[in-house]
Amino acid sequence: MRAIVTGQVGMDKKSYLQGVVDFAGQQGETVKLFNIGDMMYAEGRDIRPGRILDLPWSRLNSLRRAAMKDIIAEAPNHDHVMVNTHATFRWRHGLFPAFDLDQIQRFDPDLLICLVDNIEVVHHRLHEEHDIDATLKDCMVWREEEILATEIIAQALHKPFYIVSRGRHVSTTPTMFRLITRPELKKVYPSFPMSHVVDMPDVLKEIEDFRAALAKHFVTFDPADVDEKLLLDQAIAAAKEGQDFITYEPHAYGGSRDMPPLKVKVREVLDIAGDIDGQIYMRDFKLIDQSDMIVSLVPELPGGVPALSSGVERELQHAFEHTKEVYIVWKPKKNPSPFITETATKIFGSVKEALEYFEEVGMFGQVNLFGH
Repeated sequence: MRAIVTGQVGMDKKSYLQGVVDFAGQQGETVKLFNIGDMMYAEGRDIRPGRILDLPWSRLNSLRRAAMKDIIAEAPNHDHVMVNTHATFRWRHGLFPAFDLDQIQRFDPDLLICLVDNIEVVHHRLHEEHDIDATLKDCMVWREEEILATEIIAQALHKPFYIVSRGRHVSTTPTMFRLITRPELKKVYPSFPMSHVVDMPDVLKEIEDFRAALAKHFVTFDPADVDEKLLLDQAIAAAKEGQDFITYEPHAYGGSRDMPPLKVKVREVLDIAGDIDGQIYMRDFKLIDQSDMIVSLVPELPGGVPALSSGVERELQHAFEHTKEVYIVWKPKKNPSPFITETATKIFGSVKEALEYFEEVGMFGQVNLFGH
């Protein structure tokens, strides 16, 4: 399989994708990684580190074409290939493409993937690596542009397109590995309540176990792997108290555990409130669209109330309307409404029952991941 992996500046795709290569090695397989940026620097040895985007377009294009030409020549020698690149650049001289369609066609990828991450982490990496002044709003716009441009390339080539998150608490390198090397595996969107159960540790533990169980057996596109809603809630609370900054622990949002606590401007977070909600809405539906099926957990809240949020209901309806298989784990004693039963492929009473059914009908495939 040949995959082109894009992502905005500040994603640190190189280390993440090297993690995929290392993970593949642990499985006894080889995935060849081509880093376009490194190859361009190797071609232009006079370019100072971190300054390649300041080059004139003409030279930038010639360096990129030279790198891609080498990749096209070498790719046939490998079973699995990842090309680490960008779809777009928005830099000091505006927005411009980071690819040449004729070379992408000659490379003939099997799939295109856009890697995403929580925006405050991307913002921090961007300013750590480059001398540039960009707001959280800028980073949100760049992410949207990168997703759209990558999807357009995939549509032009009639190839599958996927959005994959780096992961907030657990790395998604196994997901990326499976997506590239196990195309026969079922792709699943795990659906579960989020915002209104944040103060319920028992329910959160149940949801965490549910997510982990699905991730063990499928390629999962988990909506909680990128979630700026918590950041926004924290900023709103800080604004009410008259605070100008909020502090967050980067490792809680997918950053390095060695990174110290970082400050984020409350005003910048509030300025992207609409973008956060809009991109969550767009991205979650796209994650459903790129999945084969949706599996939804509806826990029981105190008093026997179903933890069925409006977001989960909308996800189930979207999946049903787009002819996805809809599976629901219904935990409450109260029976589900017709709006659930009439759109569900099958309803289970527990996660264990659902997993047993998926195994019985042959959905698990041959995962064979050591320790996973």
